[in-house]
Amino acid sequence: MRHVIGAVTGLAALPVVHYLTEAGAVALRSCYTLQRPDLRGIACLAAVVAVAGVLAHGRWLSPLAALVCGLPLAVLGALFAVAPWAATPVVGALPPIESLTGTAEAPGVVSGVTGLPLVVGALLLASAAFPARWR
Repeated sequence: MRHVIGAVTGLAALPVVHYLTEAGAVALRSCYTLQRPDLRGIACLAAVVAVAGVLAHGRWLSPLAALVCGLPLAVLGALFAVAPWAATPVVGALPPIESLTGTAEAPGVVSGVTGLPLVVGALLLASAAFPARWR
């Protein structure tokens, strides 16, 4: 039962982590472009760290949660690193998040180009790799 709850939690956390990562990257890009400080980007990325921390180190949560959430993020990040022209249509199929970012860009392009999904996904996968967590 613990692993079922972990898989469902990981699936539920995946869009949250993906969209918050994109919102944070877009907000930080606009701060840099406009030369105007804004804490929205840092707050979004801090929320990503909090969710990833719960998935990675929750004692009550199966490591399957980190695996289910981290694997698609790592694959998407690796696809952006290797072939960004092939990854853009993949994230273009996702619904836009204009309410979070204020732009109509495909969700995941800005964060994908920066490598954030690869980093978050790799950290989640690494946390799921420890055999002691699977007991």
